Amino acid sequence: MEITTPVGAILDTKGHQIWSVGPDATVYEAIELMAQKNVGALPVLDGKTLLGMISERDYTRKVILQGRASKGTRVMDIMTGKVITASPGDSVEDCLETMTNNHIRHLPVVEGGELVGLVSIGDLVNWIIIAQSNQIDHLERYVTGSYPA
Repeated sequence: MEITTPVGAILDTKGHQIWSVGPDATVYEAIELMAQKNVGALPVLDGKTLLGMISERDYTRKVILQGRASKGTRVMDIMTGKVITASPGDSVEDCLETMTNNHIRHLPVVEGGELVGLVSIGDLVNWIIIAQSNQIDHLERYVTGSYPA
């Protein structure tokens, strides 16, 4: 477990479960699903085709602040259409850099043109924390002489 680990390993650990919404769903339906699943963003899919992402940020900026009604606004009208993605082989470090540089908190993972998972900034930070904790544990065992020979 380290920052050079492929992001696909995180998906293998956390699971490949994807909650998504269609482009014709209402924003209310999308926000309701986000609340039910305790997530901050959803991929917008047309079948298996990734069209965009809808996030809590989209909701606050494009519905609330513009005085729109969430039950009368379609997801396609407010989603972020320019989707930045990663592949399962991209490193945790590369994904963190992509997310930081693009000011995004959720990164769809795509393989062969198909969405295979979604990682959040929290998933990546948690991975790094666990990796560092494991490394500290190994070093402490080595220094104290309890490291297996």
